[in-house]
Parts: sequence; structure tokens; C-alpha cells
Amino acid sequence: MKRVFKYRFYPTDTQAVELSRTFGCVRKVYNLALAARTEAWTLRQERVTYNATSALLTGWKKTEELAFLNEVSCVPLQQGLRHLQAAFTNFFAKRSRYPRFKSKKRSRRSAEYTNSAFRYRDGRLTLAKMTEPLDIVWSRPLPEGASPSTVTVSRDSADRWFVSLLCNDVIPETTATGAVGIDAGLAHLFTLSTGEKMANPQHERADRARLARAQRNLARKEKGSDNRAKARLKVARIHTRIADRRRDHLHKLTTRLVRDNQTIVIEDLTVRNMVKNHTLARAISDAAWRQFRTMLKYKAEWHGRDVVTVDRWFPSSKLCSACGAQAEKMPLNIRQWTCRCGVVHDRDVNAARNILAEGLSVIACGGGVRPQRESSRTGQSPVKQETRRVTAGIPRL
Repeated sequence: MKRVFKYRFYPTDTQAVELSRTFGCVRKVYNLALAARTEAWTLRQERVTYNATSALLTGWKKTEELAFLNEVSCVPLQQGLRHLQAAFTNFFAKRSRYPRFKSKKRSRRSAEYTNSAFRYRDGRLTLAKMTEPLDIVWSRPLPEGASPSTVTVSRDSADRWFVSLLCNDVIPETTATGAVGIDAGLAHLFTLSTGEKMANPQHERADRARLARAQRNLARKEKGSDNRAKARLKVARIHTRIADRRRDHLHKLTTRLVRDNQTIVIEDLTVRNMVKNHTLARAISDAAWRQFRTMLKYKAEWHGRDVVTVDRWFPSSKLCSACGAQAEKMPLNIRQWTCRCGVVHDRDVNAARNILAEGLSVIACGGGVRPQRESSRTGQSPVKQETRRVTAGIPRL
């Protein structure tokens, strides 16, 4: 299995200049190739392949206007063309939108190197066109005997430099027998079917005042000035602080859940639609439910766990996990409720238990299996109603 190990590094001034030049050349080649492919299709209905754009790159390097492309390694430029080819493949397969041009200010600044463009020996990584190795902070060791096949260098909006190493990794097999249902929320980030509630750190709210001050300071600066660049950097660093803390918290939660349980059942939440509620949009975005689900799925795949998704319309909060009766209404302000069978439910714990039961039924029977619940009109279960119809000689409609 291939895994990416990401580390922060601190380049020298010479390395920073070389990498920044490489980022610009990669962006330039990508945009030129995209323009050529778009023009060929628009004017001549002709599809340009990767091999054709690679030949165009050779011609561009020979022109006086684009001769600067020869100053950087050719491998990141070729990888940029491969990424464009993958973008068109996804577009024609209707998996993504039409590729867009890369922006100097908004697009991700990165360059990818393959085996022929870097040297990795004894924990020292040297890129093509460079004489000194990168000063990498090895926060965790690479797998024993692992050698990176691809290296990606990137720079984020807070001017931090990162290097990502793609390696083959063998994850040790672990056994787990537990099953857990997870109900997402805002007061508590997640509630487990075991009754445990995980607190919501609300990272964005903790830095909201600090972020607002930095943004007001940025708005007062003149566009294009050095002071505006400094103010923008302060805003970016606050955003990255919030994102890093949120990501770290979700990594710890998902790792623990995957290690302790064989089956994990979650809800199929449509976060894109939920954030249209302007009252809760900020809190929902800060909770990062979608990011949690993504982490949970790929970690479960690593460890051989099962992640089951319950239909979004499943009434987990309205169903009684004891008798299966369904309440007619369940407003958000009701956090505890008593079923007609006499059981007092915590709203979130009850929902998590129903989610787990529904997920196990999906595994066993393909879904759609729910506890028998009483009819809202007669107060009797469907089995009892059917028995009365047969006894009275009433045909079933």
C-alpha cells in the first residue's frame, strides 16, 4: 500500500528562489498546455494528448520568450502535463468540471519530482538543480526500508514549506471486534452508541476575535503595498492555525475509532446543503464533518475495517431504540424525551444506537430492516394489525 508522509522543511535562500521559480514554470506550462488543448478542440474539434503537449513543451523551450523554462528541472514540468491529462480524463468521465487555469495568487504552489529528479540517501533528500539537501524536520520516521518513489514540494498561504514523500508501507494487521454508531452534532462533536460524547473544541470560535482583528487590519491596507502583504500573511497564519488544530483533533478521533472497532456506522450527511442554513453554517463548517468522514474511510481501508453509511432520511432521532416507536415531531431544542413505552432517551445517544442498528441491518440484510414500530393511527404494531385483519376476514389491500 502506498502512503504519503508529509514533513515541514526550511529551505535556504537559494533553495527558496529555485523552488519558487519552479512553481512559476510549472504553472506557466500547465496554463499554456490547457490553452493549446482548449483552442484545438474549439477550432478543430481535435483532442490533444499528453504526448502532443510534451512535444509542445520541447518547442516552447526553444523559443526566446520561454527560454527560462530550461533553468528548472524538466521533471516537474512533465508532471504538470500529466496532471492536466488526469484532469481531462476526469472531465470526460464526468467526475469533475472542465480544467481551469492556475492562478498565481490563488492556486496551490507545488512541484512534483519523480525518481530521476531527486536523491534520497540516509535520511537526506536532494532535489534536481540543487547542491544541498533539504533541511527537513523528521517529525516521524519513514517505514523501515522504505524509499520514496515521488516527492512533492509545496508552499502554503502562510509561507510554510512542506515536502511529501510517497512510499510503500505495510500496515500491521490488527484485530477488533467492536461495532459503534456515530451521531454527529454541534453541542457535542460526536456521540457514540456506547453513550460516550466527544466534546466540540470549536477551534474557529476560539480564534474568531483574533481573526476579525487581523482581517480589519488587512482591509485598511492599500492594495499592492508591502504592509498589505504583511497583513495578509498574519490572516493566513491564523487560518492555518485553526485548520491545523482541527485536523489534528480529527486525526486523533478517527485513529482511535478505527483501532477499537471493526464496524463503524455513520450518517450520510449532506454538508453542502446543511451550510445553506445561515444560522448554523459557521458552526457546521467548524465541525468539519466531511473531513471526519474522509479520514475515517481511508483509515478504515488501511486497517481492513468496515464503514457503513446510513441513509440521510433515516429518522434516527425520532425512533425509540427500545421499542421501535416513532415520534411524530422532534424539534432541535428537545434534548431528552420519553417514549410511550416509558424509556427516557438522551436524543443524541438514542440516535447513535439507532444508527448502529440500521447499519448492522444493512450488513446483514442489505438495509431497510428496522424495528417494528407502532402505527401512528392505531397505536398497534403492523404485526398485530395484520393479525386482526386475518381474524376478522378483512382482505389485505
